[in-house]
Amino acid sequence: MSERKVRVRFAPSPTGPLHIGGVRTALYNYLFAKKNGGDFILRIEDTDQNRFVPGAEEYVIESIKWCGIEPNEGIGFGDGAFAPYRQSERKAMYRQYADQLVKEGHAYYAFDTSEELEEAVMKMKNAGETFSYNAITRQKMKNSLVLSEEEIKKKLEAGERYVIRIKIPENEEVRLHDIIRGWVVVQSSQMDDKVLFKSDGMPTYHLANVVDDYLMKISHVIRGEEWLPSAPLHVLLYEYLGWKEVMPEFAHLPLLLRPDGNGKLSKRDGDRLGFPVFPLSAEMPDAKTGKPEKISGYREAGYFPDAFINMLALLGWNPGTEQEIFTMNELVNAFSFEHIHKSGARFNPEKAKWFNQQYLHKKNAEELADIFTPILNEHLKSNSLKKKNRKFIETVCSLVKEKATFVSDFWNLSSYIFITPTEYDNEVIKKRWNDKSKVFFESLIENLKKISGLQTANIDQTIKQTCEQVGIKSGEVMQLTRVLISGKGSGVDLLGMMELLGRDEVCNRLAKGVTVISNSFSKINN
Repeated sequence: MSERKVRVRFAPSPTGPLHIGGVRTALYNYLFAKKNGGDFILRIEDTDQNRFVPGAEEYVIESIKWCGIEPNEGIGFGDGAFAPYRQSERKAMYRQYADQLVKEGHAYYAFDTSEELEEAVMKMKNAGETFSYNAITRQKMKNSLVLSEEEIKKKLEAGERYVIRIKIPENEEVRLHDIIRGWVVVQSSQMDDKVLFKSDGMPTYHLANVVDDYLMKISHVIRGEEWLPSAPLHVLLYEYLGWKEVMPEFAHLPLLLRPDGNGKLSKRDGDRLGFPVFPLSAEMPDAKTGKPEKISGYREAGYFPDAFINMLALLGWNPGTEQEIFTMNELVNAFSFEHIHKSGARFNPEKAKWFNQQYLHKKNAEELADIFTPILNEHLKSNSLKKKNRKFIETVCSLVKEKATFVSDFWNLSSYIFITPTEYDNEVIKKRWNDKSKVFFESLIENLKKISGLQTANIDQTIKQTCEQVGIKSGEVMQLTRVLISGKGSGVDLLGMMELLGRDEVCNRLAKGVTVISNSFSKINN
């Protein structure tokens, strides 16, 4: 095959929200296209109108935009030379290819009713076998392979409902080369005569996706492993339609597995174990029941899109090095099919959190403050506290980010900075408080008041000088200092917190803490 421009497509069906496995498929298509200077296309395969879910198409578009893997062309991203990109709008294109297959003897009309098909299924079931519409059973069914030309003509003229099925050859080998898996060989006796064109005038996925890939000049089909059993059928369609020389190369990606590695990752796994399996939260009808269903998403859970994408990229692929953190450009440059695994990739929700934590740590205070400010203001409002200025919030973000996994953690990690404590860590007080403690803190308050402005250096120096003055070791009072100021025995950098709060607030908190603890010390010891 001569060199041709790389053109790949992500082609989801609008039958529900986009699973993270689908996002990974879109990502790998995007990375391959970008690395090879090619085109990445979004096509919506909505041939199955019975399973269409309102809002699903919009969900796909919003999801890949949030992930930063936007196509060059396609639904929601601008028309190219191959529009339209929604299969229901391409309906008129498919019939001619179905008719061509019938005319050339590679497909046939099947007039079997649903009742007749059900009867055939039950008959085989009662005999302990499974029904398949194939080279053997088609001879006993109601189709154009067994009916006379006159009967066929009469049925067509009468407007009887029919489907068009592919005629799978008998006793042939169908060979397919997969970039990831190597040669795949299937005996035609293991295949059935799939429906290519339905009675409602719509093609099935099998015909539509082959026709569209041909017409849109797709060079590589990169899709999930679940489509591998359909690939031999698609190879036959390329051959029968005379397109074998321009057939795209195939790459079937490994499944995303449950955390225990036992089976494909599903929404139920996420619900059961408490993590999202979709990029965005939403509420949309279930494809089967039609009932509204709420789903949780990574965006709303507080994940950064670049962390989410980095995590997904390494589920089934590795760069061949120890590197784990990648920018999008680094992923593009490193990506190759050679390092995609054949076996399923086990999803690890804790590793997903780790990725988000790494990206959070890398973000500057300004970026984090943009996200944290609305969250903070809601808490301040509910606690009847005044809003803080931007610089104050940025400093809080700097103090807490190393201890956080999500920006939503910031409030729990920093609430004591905004709210003067009324309760104090009893365990620390029992262990650390003694007769000298009160003397130390009363002296510390007086010494801090002499400082015009608190900085970490002069705070540290003042604490050390006060320790010498009172005759106490700094190790005996540092945790107590934290407790008096924050109420907690651990937290953000103590000196940084004191500098942020300022001299007056620090002294007021120390004085209040000394009073409360001194009054209750005897009770605590008892």
